[in-house]
Amino acid sequence: MAVDYDALMQTLRRLALEAGDRIMEIYQSDDFDVRSKSDSSPVTEADEAADALISEGLRKTFPDIALVTEEQSETHRLDVRDFLIVDPLDGTKEFIHRRGDFTVNIALVENGQPTRGIVYAPAKNRLFYTRGDGQSVEETGPFDTETVGQLVPIHVSSPDMSALMVVASKSHRDQATDDYINQYAVKDSKSAGSSLKFCLVATGEADFYPRLGRTMEWDTAAGHAVLEGAGGQVLRLDDLAPLSYGKPTFANPFFVATAPGVKLSKV
Repeated sequence: MAVDYDALMQTLRRLALEAGDRIMEIYQSDDFDVRSKSDSSPVTEADEAADALISEGLRKTFPDIALVTEEQSETHRLDVRDFLIVDPLDGTKEFIHRRGDFTVNIALVENGQPTRGIVYAPAKNRLFYTRGDGQSVEETGPFDTETVGQLVPIHVSSPDMSALMVVASKSHRDQATDDYINQYAVKDSKSAGSSLKFCLVATGEADFYPRLGRTMEWDTAAGHAVLEGAGGQVLRLDDLAPLSYGKPTFANPFFVATAPGVKLSKV
Protein backbone atom coordinates (compact mmCIF):
# COMPACT_ATOMS: atom_id res chain seq x y z
CA MET A 1 0.00 0.00 0.00
CA ALA A 2 1.52 3.32 -1.10
CA VAL A 3 0.82 6.05 1.44
CA ASP A 4 1.87 9.71 1.46
CA TYR A 5 2.67 9.79 5.16
CA ASP A 6 3.03 13.58 5.35
CA ALA A 7 -0.42 14.08 3.81
CA LEU A 8 -1.84 11.35 6.02
CA MET A 9 -0.57 12.95 9.21
CA GLN A 10 -1.84 16.40 8.16
CA THR A 11 -5.30 14.89 7.80
CA LEU A 12 -5.12 12.90 11.03
CA ARG A 13 -3.97 15.96 12.94
CA ARG A 14 -6.79 18.13 11.56
CA LEU A 15 -9.47 15.53 12.25
CA ALA A 16 -8.21 14.84 15.77
CA LEU A 17 -8.24 18.55 16.61
CA GLU A 18 -11.71 19.04 15.12
CA ALA A 19 -13.00 16.02 17.02
CA GLY A 20 -11.39 17.32 20.20
CA ASP A 21 -13.17 20.66 19.79
CA ARG A 22 -16.52 18.89 19.40
CA ILE A 23 -15.83 16.67 22.41
CA MET A 24 -14.96 19.67 24.57
CA GLU A 25 -18.18 21.47 23.60
CA ILE A 26 -20.11 18.52 25.01
CA TYR A 27 -17.75 18.04 27.98
CA GLN A 28 -18.25 21.66 29.06
CA SER A 29 -22.04 21.54 28.71
CA ASP A 30 -24.28 21.24 31.77
CA ASP A 31 -25.36 17.72 30.86
CA PHE A 32 -24.83 15.09 28.18
CA ASP A 33 -26.41 11.81 27.20
CA VAL A 34 -24.83 8.55 28.44
CA ARG A 35 -26.02 5.10 27.32
CA SER A 36 -24.81 1.52 27.68
CA LYS A 37 -23.59 -0.46 24.67
CA SER A 38 -24.25 -4.15 24.11
CA ASP A 39 -21.14 -5.04 26.14
CA SER A 40 -22.37 -2.78 29.01
CA SER A 41 -19.62 -0.22 28.42
CA PRO A 42 -20.74 3.41 28.40
CA VAL A 43 -21.05 5.57 25.29
CA THR A 44 -21.83 9.27 25.16
CA GLU A 45 -23.01 11.69 22.52
CA ALA A 46 -19.40 12.92 22.39
CA ASP A 47 -18.17 9.45 21.34
CA GLU A 48 -20.74 9.36 18.54
CA ALA A 49 -20.19 12.94 17.35
CA ALA A 50 -16.42 12.50 17.22
CA ASP A 51 -16.77 9.14 15.48
CA ALA A 52 -19.02 10.63 12.79
CA LEU A 53 -16.66 13.56 12.20
CA ILE A 54 -13.50 11.45 11.96
CA SER A 55 -15.10 8.68 9.89
CA GLU A 56 -16.48 11.11 7.34
CA GLY A 57 -13.11 12.82 7.00
CA LEU A 58 -11.14 9.61 6.62
CA ARG A 59 -13.55 8.02 4.13
CA LYS A 60 -13.52 11.17 2.03
CA THR A 61 -9.73 11.55 1.99
CA PHE A 62 -8.67 7.88 2.01
CA PRO A 63 -11.52 5.96 0.34
CA ASP A 64 -9.26 3.05 -0.60
CA ILE A 65 -8.05 2.28 2.94
CA ALA A 66 -10.23 0.07 5.16
CA LEU A 67 -11.57 1.83 8.25
CA VAL A 68 -12.33 0.40 11.69
CA THR A 69 -13.79 2.51 14.50
CA GLU A 70 -14.86 1.53 17.98
CA GLU A 71 -18.39 2.80 17.49
CA GLN A 72 -18.81 0.86 14.23
CA SER A 73 -16.76 -2.22 15.07
CA GLU A 74 -19.68 -4.65 14.92
CA THR A 75 -19.94 -4.02 11.18
CA HIS A 76 -16.31 -4.95 10.51
CA ARG A 77 -14.58 -8.27 10.03
CA LEU A 78 -11.27 -7.53 8.40
CA ASP A 79 -9.48 -9.65 5.84
CA VAL A 80 -6.81 -7.02 5.24
CA ARG A 81 -3.55 -6.22 7.04
CA ASP A 82 -3.58 -2.47 6.27
CA PHE A 83 -6.30 -0.25 7.72
CA LEU A 84 -7.09 2.94 9.61
CA ILE A 85 -8.35 2.43 13.15
CA VAL A 86 -10.09 4.99 15.36
CA ASP A 87 -11.13 5.36 18.97
CA PRO A 88 -12.93 8.72 18.83
CA LEU A 89 -13.07 9.05 22.62
CA ASP A 90 -10.82 6.76 24.64
CA GLY A 91 -11.43 7.06 28.35
CA THR A 92 -15.21 7.49 28.28
CA LYS A 93 -15.39 6.86 32.05
CA GLU A 94 -12.87 9.67 32.59
CA PHE A 95 -15.04 11.89 30.35
CA ILE A 96 -18.25 11.03 32.21
CA HIS A 97 -16.66 11.76 35.60
CA ARG A 98 -15.04 14.93 34.18
CA ARG A 99 -11.52 13.82 35.09
CA GLY A 100 -9.94 15.03 31.85
CA ASP A 101 -7.87 11.93 31.01
CA PHE A 102 -9.59 11.15 27.70
CA THR A 103 -8.14 11.14 24.21
CA VAL A 104 -8.89 11.11 20.50
CA ASN A 105 -6.99 8.30 18.76
CA ILE A 106 -6.40 7.65 15.06
CA ALA A 107 -3.80 5.24 13.65
CA LEU A 108 -2.68 3.58 10.45
CA VAL A 109 -1.93 -0.14 10.67
CA GLU A 110 0.31 -1.65 7.99
CA ASN A 111 1.01 -5.35 7.78
CA GLY A 112 -0.41 -5.86 11.24
CA GLN A 113 1.59 -3.10 12.96
CA PRO A 114 0.62 0.52 13.77
CA THR A 115 3.07 2.71 11.86
CA ARG A 116 1.57 6.20 12.20
CA GLY A 117 -0.76 7.61 14.83
CA ILE A 118 -2.04 10.57 16.78
CA VAL A 119 -3.22 10.92 20.38
CA TYR A 120 -4.92 14.16 21.40
CA ALA A 121 -5.97 14.90 24.99
CA PRO A 122 -8.06 18.07 24.57
CA ALA A 123 -8.81 18.62 28.26
CA LYS A 124 -5.11 18.22 29.09
CA ASN A 125 -3.85 20.32 26.16
CA ARG A 126 -1.46 17.58 25.07
CA LEU A 127 -1.01 16.43 21.48
CA PHE A 128 1.28 13.57 20.45
CA TYR A 129 1.80 12.11 16.99
CA THR A 130 4.19 10.54 14.55
CA ARG A 131 5.47 12.81 11.81
CA GLY A 132 5.48 11.60 8.23
CA ASP A 133 9.01 10.26 8.73
CA GLY A 134 7.88 8.14 11.69
CA GLN A 135 9.53 10.20 14.46
CA SER A 136 7.16 10.95 17.33
CA VAL A 137 6.69 14.50 18.58
CA GLU A 138 4.67 16.44 21.09
CA GLU A 139 3.16 19.64 19.72
CA THR A 140 2.61 22.61 21.99
CA GLY A 141 -0.49 24.80 21.58
CA PRO A 142 -2.54 26.63 20.50
CA PHE A 143 -3.41 23.64 18.22
CA ASP A 144 -4.68 25.50 15.18
CA THR A 145 -6.11 23.09 12.61
CA GLU A 146 -4.23 24.71 9.72
CA THR A 147 -0.98 25.86 11.36
CA VAL A 148 1.33 23.43 13.16
CA GLY A 149 2.78 24.71 16.43
CA GLN A 150 6.18 24.02 17.97
CA LEU A 151 7.17 20.37 17.71
CA VAL A 152 9.32 18.69 20.35
CA PRO A 153 10.79 15.27 19.42
CA ILE A 154 10.09 12.75 22.17
CA HIS A 155 12.00 9.65 23.20
CA VAL A 156 11.65 6.91 25.79
CA SER A 157 13.70 6.84 28.97
CA SER A 158 16.91 4.97 29.73
CA PRO A 159 15.45 2.95 32.61
CA ASP A 160 17.20 2.31 35.91
CA MET A 161 16.08 -1.20 36.94
CA SER A 162 16.63 -0.29 40.60
CA ALA A 163 14.30 2.72 40.42
CA LEU A 164 11.63 2.27 37.76
CA MET A 165 8.81 4.68 36.99
CA VAL A 166 5.53 2.93 36.18
CA VAL A 167 2.19 4.21 34.92
CA ALA A 168 -1.01 2.19 35.21
CA SER A 169 -4.69 2.55 34.49
CA LYS A 170 -6.75 4.96 36.56
CA SER A 171 -10.10 3.19 36.01
CA HIS A 172 -8.99 -0.43 35.55
CA ARG A 173 -6.14 -1.02 38.00
CA ASP A 174 -6.59 -4.30 39.88
CA GLN A 175 -4.74 -6.76 42.09
CA ALA A 176 -3.26 -8.63 39.12
CA THR A 177 -1.72 -5.39 37.86
CA ASP A 178 -0.34 -4.57 41.31
CA ASP A 179 1.10 -8.08 41.64
CA TYR A 180 2.87 -7.69 38.31
CA ILE A 181 4.24 -4.25 39.18
CA ASN A 182 5.44 -5.51 42.56
CA GLN A 183 7.95 -7.80 40.80
CA TYR A 184 9.98 -4.69 39.98
CA ALA A 185 11.96 -2.17 41.98
CA VAL A 186 9.60 0.78 41.48
CA LYS A 187 10.68 4.26 42.44
CA ASP A 188 7.33 5.84 41.73
CA SER A 189 3.96 4.94 40.28
CA LYS A 190 1.39 7.18 38.66
CA SER A 191 -2.11 6.67 37.34
CA ALA A 192 -3.47 7.94 34.06
CA GLY A 193 -6.50 7.30 31.94
CA SER A 194 -6.89 6.31 28.30
CA SER A 195 -4.02 6.10 25.82
CA LEU A 196 -2.16 8.86 27.66
CA LYS A 197 -0.29 6.05 29.41
CA PHE A 198 1.47 5.12 26.15
CA CYS A 199 2.42 8.76 25.67
CA LEU A 200 3.89 9.07 29.17
CA VAL A 201 6.17 6.14 28.34
CA ALA A 202 6.96 7.72 24.96
CA THR A 203 8.09 10.99 26.58
CA GLY A 204 10.14 9.24 29.26
CA GLU A 205 7.78 10.36 32.03
CA ALA A 206 7.33 6.65 32.82
CA ASP A 207 9.44 3.59 32.01
CA PHE A 208 6.65 1.07 31.43
CA TYR A 209 2.91 0.53 31.44
CA PRO A 210 1.53 -2.99 32.01
CA ARG A 211 -2.05 -3.84 31.10
CA LEU A 212 -3.47 -7.04 32.56
CA GLY A 213 -7.03 -6.51 31.45
CA ARG A 214 -9.35 -6.26 28.48
CA THR A 215 -8.43 -3.85 25.71
CA MET A 216 -9.30 -3.62 22.04
CA GLU A 217 -7.08 -2.67 19.12
CA TRP A 218 -8.65 0.80 18.78
CA ASP A 219 -7.72 1.46 22.43
CA THR A 220 -4.04 0.87 21.77
CA ALA A 221 -3.10 1.44 18.11
CA ALA A 222 -2.49 5.20 18.14
CA GLY A 223 -0.59 5.16 21.43
CA HIS A 224 1.36 2.15 20.20
CA ALA A 225 2.41 4.05 17.07
CA VAL A 226 3.46 7.09 19.09
CA LEU A 227 5.50 4.91 21.45
CA GLU A 228 7.20 3.04 18.60
CA GLY A 229 8.11 6.37 17.00
CA ALA A 230 9.73 7.40 20.28
CA GLY A 231 11.89 4.29 20.47
CA GLY A 232 9.57 2.17 22.62
CA GLN A 233 7.74 -1.10 22.10
CA VAL A 234 4.49 -2.86 22.98
CA LEU A 235 4.83 -6.56 23.80
CA ARG A 236 2.44 -9.37 24.65
CA LEU A 237 2.88 -10.42 28.26
CA ASP A 238 2.52 -14.14 27.54
CA ASP A 239 5.58 -14.45 25.30
CA LEU A 240 7.00 -10.89 25.03
CA ALA A 241 6.40 -10.93 21.24
CA PRO A 242 5.31 -7.68 19.53
CA LEU A 243 1.60 -6.92 19.85
CA SER A 244 -0.04 -7.34 16.44
CA TYR A 245 -3.21 -5.93 14.87
CA GLY A 246 -5.96 -7.15 12.58
CA LYS A 247 -7.00 -9.96 14.92
CA PRO A 248 -10.43 -11.51 14.19
CA THR A 249 -12.25 -9.89 17.12
CA PHE A 250 -9.90 -6.89 17.59
CA ALA A 251 -9.27 -8.06 21.18
CA ASN A 252 -5.77 -7.67 22.63
CA PRO A 253 -4.00 -10.06 24.99
CA PHE A 254 -2.36 -8.68 28.14
CA PHE A 255 0.56 -6.46 27.15
CA VAL A 256 3.23 -4.10 28.37
CA ALA A 257 4.21 -0.78 26.76
CA THR A 258 7.83 -0.15 27.61
CA ALA A 259 11.14 1.48 27.03
CA PRO A 260 13.51 -1.18 25.63
CA GLY A 261 15.79 -1.12 28.67
CA VAL A 262 13.25 -2.60 31.09
CA LYS A 263 13.98 -6.29 31.81
CA LEU A 264 10.48 -7.72 31.63
CA SER A 265 8.73 -10.67 33.24
CA LYS A 266 6.12 -12.77 31.40
CA VAL A 267 2.62 -13.48 32.68
